[in-house]
Order: sequence, then structure tokens, then C-alpha cells
Amino acid sequence: MPDNTFEEKQPEDKRIYILSREKPTKAIVKLGVPLIAGMFIMVLYNLVDTYFIGLMHDDYQLAAVNLAYPVMMISIAISNMIGTGASSLIARSLGAQDREKADHTVTVGFVLTVVNSVIVTTVGLLFLPTIVTGLGAKSNTYGYTEQYVSVILVGSLFTMGSYTFGQLLRSEGSVKQSVMGMIAGTVTNIILDPVFIFALGMEIRGAAIATILGNGVSMAVSLWFYISGKTLLKPAVKYIRPTAEILKEIFWVGVPATLETLLTSFAYIVNNNLAVAYGELTVAAMGIAQKILSLGNYIYQGFAAGTQPIMGYNYGAKNYRRMLAVLKAGVLVVSGTEAVVMAVYGVFAPWLIGIFTESAEVIAIGSQVLRAIMCILPFVGAVSMSRMSFQAMGKPQFAFGITLVRQLILYVPLLLLLNRIWGFHGMIWAQPVTEVIMMAVSVALLYGTISAASAAGEKESSN
Repeated sequence: MPDNTFEEKQPEDKRIYILSREKPTKAIVKLGVPLIAGMFIMVLYNLVDTYFIGLMHDDYQLAAVNLAYPVMMISIAISNMIGTGASSLIARSLGAQDREKADHTVTVGFVLTVVNSVIVTTVGLLFLPTIVTGLGAKSNTYGYTEQYVSVILVGSLFTMGSYTFGQLLRSEGSVKQSVMGMIAGTVTNIILDPVFIFALGMEIRGAAIATILGNGVSMAVSLWFYISGKTLLKPAVKYIRPTAEILKEIFWVGVPATLETLLTSFAYIVNNNLAVAYGELTVAAMGIAQKILSLGNYIYQGFAAGTQPIMGYNYGAKNYRRMLAVLKAGVLVVSGTEAVVMAVYGVFAPWLIGIFTESAEVIAIGSQVLRAIMCILPFVGAVSMSRMSFQAMGKPQFAFGITLVRQLILYVPLLLLLNRIWGFHGMIWAQPVTEVIMMAVSVALLYGTISAASAAGEKESSN
């Protein structure tokens, strides 16, 4: 039975006010900016590894970190299945005033995260050589890639727990608590990187260990907020056993979300394998450019993630007018902000690449790559916001459809086609072309879906 007294018990809770009644632009900024700040710090996980490994003046180890990155993405993809599915159900349950279902869902999310991490670690270690080869590692990078990947697999629980528990906190509007976990984890990683890489002489393996321990601290901080009772939702032992309805809802939204990230990882691997043909230093240069771009990526991802609980809550409350207002405000905010970031990248590209390497060849290639792929920024934010909004609404088929078209129908074929026609120059422009097309498609689809739901609701009310 829904707990219909929730609004009476928690009438002044600021988290619910932001989701339900705050002005759209302010709501997006209040939920998105803390996430962006946390994500800027979180991106240091990869940038710090890249920076300290770069101090060893070994471009093959730099390349290995880039080659191994899809394994981290796959771990996040699997945790995203639980985090996104559970978060969508939690937000919609809160909007429908069903507090008990929300508490039950967050508890089930914890249990499923642990189970999935055990599976990932076991399967990954069993097939480690095959995985490393499939990532595109060659003779000069194979050993380094294997070292990094093996540690990431062993620490899957920390990676997946950090990511999923942060999503669960955000689903109830506890964005600051989620960000505190990110910050604690990143600071830990920054401190431990030079210790493991240099002081203990572990090189790339030490970088991986520092990253995993940082994720472990992040996960522990998120758990502490739940255990100490500082969260809106209250996990409990009585909710450990999932109901068929909750499992269905989590996986209905979560599985497509995982497939989306896996498709992104697949496209990333295709991109790396094409880049290897131009030399392993090209892979290193592209890895640096992509990590610098991730600073811009986290801006749109932060705004999109901040928008997600607002959309889910108001869809559960059937407040479609507010959803349309949030969509319009979100697209303007994210596209305008990213245009500024793109301009900065264009001016300072060589200097930014040079932070991580002294190789003139790597700097030249990396600058060229960054100035091409930065052009995605004003467009990809709207795509991400639309996709996350569909997930929040419990309509994963649309979210997955956006990713399917984006990665398999547009991006990968364009990668192969443009690489064949114009070589390396064509390959690096495949993603910008893809995102321009996808912005128009995804925003139109979301606007039409919300408008149709609103019209259906008005018709039902009139009858």
C-alpha cells in the first residue's frame, strides 16, 4: 500500500520542494552544479593516473591506461543497470507518494550491486587474456594493460558500489551527500597515486590500486549516510528480499541502460582499434584528448543527472507541464555552458595536452584530436538529458533506442566510413557529426512523448 501520508510527514523537506516546485532553471542548477563539481573532482581519477604515469615518460603505459578504460566502463555499465533502474523507480515512487516502495527499492539496489560485482570479478579474471587482447593491446602495451585490468576487476565491488550508491542518493535529491562521496574518493586517489606508482615502484599497477581504493572510500562514505540516518530513504533488513514487481521495474529500466553503456564501450573499442593502425603513440594522444574532453562531458552529464530525478518525480506526479518546462530550460543551460567550454578547448588545446606528456608528436596529435571531438559539446548534452529523462520516466525503450541509433547506426558506421575515405582526419570527426544529428532526433522525441502523455492525461480528466 502506498504511504499517502508522506507529504504530511515531510512537508518542508527541501529535496522534495526542489523536485516538485522549484523554478525549472533553479532546480536544474541546484541539482546539477553540485554534481558537476563532484564530477570535475571525480574525473581526476583518470587525469591523475594519466598525469603521474606521464611523469615516467613511458608513452606505452599511457596508451595502456587508455586501452584498459573500457573495462572500467563495462563495470560502470553493469552497476548502471541497478543504479539507473532503482533510481527511476525511487523517484517515481516518491512522486506517487509511495515511500515504502522507495525504501524497499533502495535496499534491493544494495543487494544486487554486491551480487553483480562478484560475477564481474569472477568472469573477468577467468577470461583476462582474451579481454586484454580484445581491447587492442599489442606487444608493447599488452603487459601494462593486463596489470591495470586485473586490478580493476578485483576491485569491481568498490567501483560498482561507488557508482550505484551515488545514483541512489541522487534519486531522492540527496545530491550533496553523493558529491561528498565523490570528493572523498578522489582525494584518496590523488594521495595514493604517487605513493603506489613511485614510492612503492608499482608503476601502472599502482595507479590501478589507487583508483580502486579511492572508489572504496567513495562507496564507504555513501553507505555511511544511509547507516547514520541522514538520508530521506531508510534501507532495512526486512526489505532485503525483492518483490517480483520491484525486480521487473529495476531491470526493465536498468538492462537497457546497461546495454547503452556497453554499446558506448564497444564504440570506444572500435575507435581504439582503428587508432592503433596509426601507431601506439596515436592511441596515447587520443587517450589524453578524450580524458581532457571528459571535463566538458561531466558538465552535461551533471546537468542531465540533476534533471533525471526531477523528471521521474513529476512523471510519477503526472505534472507534464513542469516536465516540458524543465526540458526547455535544461537544453538552454547545458548547450550554452558547453559552447563556452568548447571555445576554451580550442584556444588552449596544445597547452592542455602538454600537461600530460613532453612528446612533441603526442602533443601535436592530441591537439588535433581535441579540437575535433570538442565540437560534440554543444549538442551531446541535450542527447544525454533526453536519454536520462526517458529512463526516469520508466520508458527505457526510447532511451535505448536513442543509444542504438547513436552508436550502432550512426557513430560506428561513420567511424569506419570516414576512416576509410579520409583516414585519421575522417575518424576523429565521426562523433561530432553523429551528435549534431542525434540532438535534433532525441529532443524532438522527448518533447513529443511528454506532450502526448499530457494530452492523454487531459483527455482522461475530462472524461
